[in-house]
Amino acid sequence: MRDLRIDSIFYCSSIALFGSVSEGKLGRALLERLTEGGFDTKKIYIINPKGIGHGDSKGYKSILELADKKVDLALISSPAATVPQVLEDCGAVGVRGAVVISSGFSEAGNNELEAEIIGIAQKHSIRFIGPNCAGIANTENSLLATIEAQPAKGRISLVSQSGAVGGLIMHLSTENGLGICKFASYGNGADLNETSLLEYLIDDDSIDVITLYVENIKDGRRFMEVLQKATAVKPVIIIKSGRTSSGQRAAMSHTGSMAGADMVYDKAISVCGGIRAITTDDMFDYAKIFAAKKDIFGKKVAIITNSGGPGVMTADMCENAGLTVCAPSDSVKSKLQEFLPPFAGLANPIDLTVGATPMGYAKALSTCLEEYDAAIVMYVGTPHLQALPVAEELTKVAKQSNKCICALFEIGSDIEEAKKVLSNSGVVLFPSGERAANALSKLVEYNEYKASNTEIDLFPDIESLELGCSCDSKSLLETQAMRLLDSVDISIPKHLFASNSNDAIKACNEIEYPVCMKVVSPAILHKSDVGGVILNIKNDFECIEAFKKLETLYGFLGVIVYPMLKKGYEVMMGLTRDAQFGPVVMFGMGGIYTEVFKDIALGIAPLTHQAALNMIKSTKSYEILQGARGGNKADIDALCDILVKLSKLPFMYESISEADINPVFAYEHGAVVADVRILLDKRDKIDL
Repeated sequence: MRDLRIDSIFYCSSIALFGSVSEGKLGRALLERLTEGGFDTKKIYIINPKGIGHGDSKGYKSILELADKKVDLALISSPAATVPQVLEDCGAVGVRGAVVISSGFSEAGNNELEAEIIGIAQKHSIRFIGPNCAGIANTENSLLATIEAQPAKGRISLVSQSGAVGGLIMHLSTENGLGICKFASYGNGADLNETSLLEYLIDDDSIDVITLYVENIKDGRRFMEVLQKATAVKPVIIIKSGRTSSGQRAAMSHTGSMAGADMVYDKAISVCGGIRAITTDDMFDYAKIFAAKKDIFGKKVAIITNSGGPGVMTADMCENAGLTVCAPSDSVKSKLQEFLPPFAGLANPIDLTVGATPMGYAKALSTCLEEYDAAIVMYVGTPHLQALPVAEELTKVAKQSNKCICALFEIGSDIEEAKKVLSNSGVVLFPSGERAANALSKLVEYNEYKASNTEIDLFPDIESLELGCSCDSKSLLETQAMRLLDSVDISIPKHLFASNSNDAIKACNEIEYPVCMKVVSPAILHKSDVGGVILNIKNDFECIEAFKKLETLYGFLGVIVYPMLKKGYEVMMGLTRDAQFGPVVMFGMGGIYTEVFKDIALGIAPLTHQAALNMIKSTKSYEILQGARGGNKADIDALCDILVKLSKLPFMYESISEADINPVFAYEHGAVVADVRILLDKRDKIDL
């Protein structure tokens, strides 16, 4: 249901502007921007202690003087200390929407003041953007309530945590051929933030594409829930800053250290259908291609060019981006040969050569679109040649096709006019073929997501259980961890615990030699690092010697005895609780592959069987598991089964913070866990 209080912000018909409008003051800058945007200055009421107005905008000492007037939006630029009383007064006269430009709140360490204005807003049922923000814009309503640049009108929305980044994007949007409908800089996001604003924009018919710039997300699961709803309706392009190692979280386990925060963000965005942009150029490129609203049902791309080099580089980028640059069929090739010179290249790229004619371009494009899903047309001219005739012929084809046509048009006596003609016909222009290919791949990615009709169950209805009796450690003993895996039907090897040498001999004989013996100690997380694992024990004498060695280790409680498992493919699995997105599952090859190649895949828990399969397939080592170089195939279904069951554990047991299962031996038939480590975020009762 639409929140009318947010409507009162973006579709306000009257504004109370709080703050001084003297020359050089923030309030004056906001008033000038509102005037520049075309808002009715007679409907702007200026509130400050001296009651000083400006021009047609009258001044008042308090909004309480406007009790007989309807005020939709409070635009607040007064000092931070005044904001609580401003909101109290706004609530008293029925204002239900506010934008707090003022700074000096949580971003400056003043959390108490921010909490106070949140409480006042909730008391009066006021929704607000900010504080510490750059304001909002709605070109549909001639509203420029921001200190940032005025954008051209269009059907793109921009939600930005940073006012400066948002302002830069709006400033550059016009020269990139894009128009903005709604803009919101939400700053501290004390009330309306990236999630609530995204949710508001879902049903906005004036918007075709949503773009977001975020630095952090307060409630990752809620954001994903809303993102899924949004991408089912329209594309959402997201720039998430903080991609480098300095922004990543490390933990003691393999899972924690390798599943950096940025990888989790990347996975969370992609599995919900969001398109992640790395740079502002990427954001513009993706927004342009989505705004064109062209169909694409496959990955086959035709490249039509008059210059070999740019065509080859574009083909390389297409392949790298997952697009297919295949040669035309014999039928299409024959049609091309009917009108192209014999020296033209027909292998794709379709190289028309330097002598390409306008009609040659148009016929080549029309012919290729018979069997290709999209096309990238490249015209690289010289200063004395005219590009407009080529553009005019191409527009005739573009207007008759629903398929996506991208173009690079550079150099020519009339190049700007040619670009304008192409753009008006629905052709999407890019400064390079490589950028066109990259953007086109995102269009394919989004359409594949929508066609898959998949949805993550972010809040699964899984019964929460207690682990049981007392445990004084922040990790489960291996015996306890193995029993926990067994309780959820994850395949584990036969094993026995022994606290003395006599029981160890009995255990080894019952398991049957050769065996593996590991220390059991709450003080030891990485057993191999301290010599806590002894392999290939063949008889009772070796059993006693192994036991004697292990019982000298710190915190010794006993040993756990396993059979020596036959070698299979070694993989590792793990889970961790991400600070933003909750339980996350990891999969990768075990052994040296883990540390050397860092070839891992992440999944947002809980997983379906298909999601687990997609994770495994996304790794470079998937080919190894498929039996590369004549090896046996691993039982992928068995690995998926373990991943799915592992992904449910953190929902069943809230005290589990991390788990590492490494290695898991995958065989041609089945898979078995060889080692497990489970960490708790608190001491709990464990009876396993």
